[in-house]
Amino acid sequence: MATAQHRSAYRAIVREVNRASIYPRATRPRTVASHIRAIFEERRDGDDNARFYHDMRNAATFLRSQRMHKTLLERYNPLLGLSTEERIKKTAHRVGLDMPVGPKDEE
Repeated sequence: MATAQHRSAYRAIVREVNRASIYPRATRPRTVASHIRAIFEERRDGDDNARFYHDMRNAATFLRSQRMHKTLLERYNPLLGLSTEERIKKTAHRVGLDMPVGPKDEE
């Protein structure tokens, strides 16, 4: 039977993995969750439970921090996912300039 500490650590890890997933819930691959479950199942009656739970709390904190870092990057660095041309246009527009219009190809 799992202890409250065991369930809490397991749920924290799975919750953060699900929040970090880029797939919608219905199409999310179950392999990561099944591997996490296997790790917890084999460590259920382990010798060094205190260290294991400490490591799992650190892993949950790491996953949460990675998710927050990604959110903050997207919020405060709006040019992050743009191509070079789009980034140059937006940077020029930010300082009040417009990019010159190049010659149009006539066929």
